Amino acid sequence: MASNGSGEEKTVLIVGVAGFIGSHLLEKVIRERTWTVLGVDMVAPNKIQQLLGAEKKWAHRFEFHQMNIVTAGPELKALVARSDVVVNLAAICNPSEYIKQPVNTINSNFTDAQDCIKYCVEHDKHLIHFSTCEVYGRTLASYGLPADDPQNYILDEDTTPMIMGPVSAQRWCYACAKQLVERLIYAHGTENNLKFTIVRPYNWIGPRMDYIPGVDGKDDGMPRVLASFMSALMKGEPLVLVNGGEVYRTFCFVEDACEAVLAMLDKPENAIGHAFNVGNPQNNIQIKELAKLMIDLYSNLTGKPNGTTREVPGVEYYGKGYEDSDLRIPSMRLVKQQLGWEPTTSLRDAMTTTMKVFIEKYADKLSAKRIAVDEAAPACKVAKK
Repeated sequence: MASNGSGEEKTVLIVGVAGFIGSHLLEKVIRERTWTVLGVDMVAPNKIQQLLGAEKKWAHRFEFHQMNIVTAGPELKALVARSDVVVNLAAICNPSEYIKQPVNTINSNFTDAQDCIKYCVEHDKHLIHFSTCEVYGRTLASYGLPADDPQNYILDEDTTPMIMGPVSAQRWCYACAKQLVERLIYAHGTENNLKFTIVRPYNWIGPRMDYIPGVDGKDDGMPRVLASFMSALMKGEPLVLVNGGEVYRTFCFVEDACEAVLAMLDKPENAIGHAFNVGNPQNNIQIKELAKLMIDLYSNLTGKPNGTTREVPGVEYYGKGYEDSDLRIPSMRLVKQQLGWEPTTSLRDAMTTTMKVFIEKYADKLSAKRIAVDEAAPACKVAKK
């Protein structure tokens, strides 16, 4: 077992423990430290089943509490009181939801976060709150300033202005809610001595992320880009390039990213009072190039012929109010200075690992679903006659 970098035992409360990031963070903490972890989530703990059960040697160090933090009230407050540090991952973070459910998106990312903040203030706990790189909005370069000047496209936690689109472009409701909750946390730090750390993730990817529509009990909606592309590849359909796939994204392997969060837990004195970019600037890629990479990797992994792409206008794919950020490249200045952290996993390696898990989990299920649909088709045609 790895040593505790801080030299102290502690109890960590992870809100959103059964999600993609929460499951990886839980596994890392429970395996590599001797701390106790309290986990909270409103969904069943399917992604963390491997850490549940009395037969596991760490079972006595992990408690799972299924609850909705919006209505939990005293129950959540009691868990915060038992903890030394609270990691809040709960949020809606899917672009399709920003357009279809803007009120819910704002409430989930601003209103629903306030109990965790309030209880950390009341009990003097360290809050590690997960925000998003989307709080930066559009880059200065996208507004006509020189695109070859790093100050106009590298996003720095302390100096980069945050420029959102118009209110009518509801794509920005998520980023605005996240930015406002960051400002609320900073305000509590100033006014009420809240010990806080803010994490701004840059498109973390890895096993157990996202879902495939129609397989995981989610028959509608659109997953984020990686799962959307994987769904198309496994179904033998073209990969959809929204607005031609011209925008860029910077991807970071979740195992690398969790090392950064672990450093925040190990060295709170270096993390408190800061917002940190956690991403990999070496893994910046245009979405249409990502599609090519994934098509190539999928063919290598499965032996199936190369896939194709098709372009769709953003307003047709997401609906009215869609707008996108152009470029998100994180400055690594602060996270290296304070935490000594740097990512190490290449995009190709991260994508290969992630895609393998998608294929193992979903390929057979999608194949069976296609067969069932094909077998039902003749009967449907007869019935219509």
